[in-house]
Order: sequence, then C-alpha cells, then structure tokens
Amino acid sequence: MHLKQLTLTQYKNFSSASFDFNPNINCFVGENGVGKSNILDAIYHLSFCKSYFNPISVQNIQIGTDFFMIKGIYEKNLREEKIICSFKKGQKKIIKRNGNVYKKISEHIGMIPTVIISPADRDIIIDGSNTRRKFIDSVIGQTDLIFLNNLLEYNKILSQRNSLLKYFALNKAFDQNTLEIYNNQLVERSHLIFEKRKAFMDDFVPTFTETYKKISQKNENATLSYESQLKFKNHSKLLIDSIEKDQIFQYTTTGIHKDDIALSLNGKPIKKFGSQGQQKTFLIALKLAQFNFLENLNGFSPLLLFDDAFDKLDQKRVTQILSLVDQNYFGQIFITDTHEERIIEALKNIKSTYEIFRL
Repeated sequence: MHLKQLTLTQYKNFSSASFDFNPNINCFVGENGVGKSNILDAIYHLSFCKSYFNPISVQNIQIGTDFFMIKGIYEKNLREEKIICSFKKGQKKIIKRNGNVYKKISEHIGMIPTVIISPADRDIIIDGSNTRRKFIDSVIGQTDLIFLNNLLEYNKILSQRNSLLKYFALNKAFDQNTLEIYNNQLVERSHLIFEKRKAFMDDFVPTFTETYKKISQKNENATLSYESQLKFKNHSKLLIDSIEKDQIFQYTTTGIHKDDIALSLNGKPIKKFGSQGQQKTFLIALKLAQFNFLENLNGFSPLLLFDDAFDKLDQKRVTQILSLVDQNYFGQIFITDTHEERIIEALKNIKSTYEIFRL
C-alpha cells in the first residue's frame, strides 16, 4: 500500500497544494513554519479522520475560510482507493471512500494503517497514564473494530456513572439498583478490554525491546510493563470495594480507565533517568514496534511518518534508524526535517528510491 497523491484545499497554511509521491521515501525539508508538519498531519488525518496535532476540526481550517478538504489517492491491494476528508464550519465532518460517505467515522479506522513519529510523542513519557493508554488503544483499534467499539461504549458508560455519582452527592441521595446497572455494563466491557490489552502487550514488548537494541547499538535494556488493577481483582469486586471512595470523589476510581504502562531503561523509569537522546530513541523504538505489530496483522506495511523525529539525535543514530528502516523495507515513508544536509547524509547508503520536496 502507498499514497500516490495528496491534495490540500484550505487546510492549515495551504490554500491549494498537490503532491505526487515516491512509493518509497519522501522527504520534506525547509525552515520552521513553512508547513512541513501540516503535510504529514494531513496524511494522518486521512487515516484517522482527525488531526494528530490539533483534533479540534475548526482550527484546521485555513484562516479566513470556512472549510477544508483533504484528498488522498492510494494504491492498495492492486486497486486505487480515493479517500476524501472534508469539514465545514457548523457541519459534521465527512469522510468518503471512493465516493461513498461513511455512516460512522469509526468504520474507516484501520483502512489506511499509519504510524507517526513526532516530537509530540514525548507526552507518552512525561504525561499521565491517559496518554499511554491512548497509545496502546490506538494501535489495537486500528486492527480490531470490536475492541474499539467496546472501548467507546465503556467510556460512555463511565461518563454516565460519574454523572450519577455527582447527582448522588448533590442531592444527598443513593440508589444502589441504578448504580449496579452501570456497574454491570462496565464489567461486561472492561474484561474484554483488559484481556485484549494484556495479549497485545505480551506480543508487543519483545518486539519493542529488540528494536531499541538495534537502534541504540548499546547494551541498554529498555522494557515496558502493563499495569492494571484487574490483574489482582475482578472489576465487579473492585467497584463494590471502592463505592465509598467513589462517593467521596464523585467519580469512578477503579477500572481499566486507570491502566498504565511502566516505561523503563536499565530497570529505572526513563522519565526520570533517561537522557534526551535515550528518550528519543525509546519513543522511536516504540513507534517502530507499533509498525511491526500492524504490519504482521495486516500483511502489508502501514504508512510511516517521521515528523522532525531526528531532532536531538546525532548523525550516527539518524543514519542507523534509516538504515534499519531500509533493511527491513518499511514500505512508504514520509520525513520532515529542517536540516537538509542531515537527511541527505543519512540517505547516502539507502537502497530505496527517494524524493526530496523543498518547501
């Protein structure tokens, strides 16, 4: 699978632009602010029906206009696929595949598997557990629509249960029967989500560890560990045991919405003890492992987007990353960089063909 052509209309800083892409490597070089990241974001948008950098649709419309449109023409399974994403102020976002409008946007997720590596990924390390949960859920959700629907339903029911707890506190009331309805609905979905996350991590961690070693070329042990309250007690019991605490805090304090991933390097939290270069390498390994996971499940390579991913890495490590990508044939790759010389130097020994777009 590869993206043949991308057309932007009133998207961010582009009034009108069209790009024809190399099926292997495409590099966008230029100063900050010229729109390099916006091109990659548009590609991401066509895959996930939202911006990676700003999910508020109206803020992706070019200033002074009232709509945007992104069109991508892909080659997938020896046939052409045309995906259009458009949004107009005051209206719902529309996603079309070959002229047909999706009834539900979630039906499109997984159609164009995509992995993005960006400076914004550092949030996975420095932010709270919610960011790390979103990472693993986004990977699983690209290949498992049942999991994605269960997760969406779980979050909706969770919000309703939290509203009920606030209602109890405000009105100094309590209704055990109504609460149990929400408890049962949460438990029904949480077990499935937990088992899917656990199975995913069992497969994912060895791939990640091996990828980190290849990139770093050092004797460092990078590990991930899935942490969940459901490892030690079933969700139904957790909800019963935490009811007094839930009433005090007025929200649900236990469940799979509290899951986390521990990120470690040489047995220590990378957030506290990892250098900038080590953290960067850790994140790139995480995303390349995500790529491998999706490729193995789908049977073809996802799109791989490197957005300014080589900042704070030395030339040797940049060259090693691109060499690793080239050796394993990662399919179609898109790269942005402010340093043209760095990219050209790294591409010298690459076997794949490439195209450089100067913005």
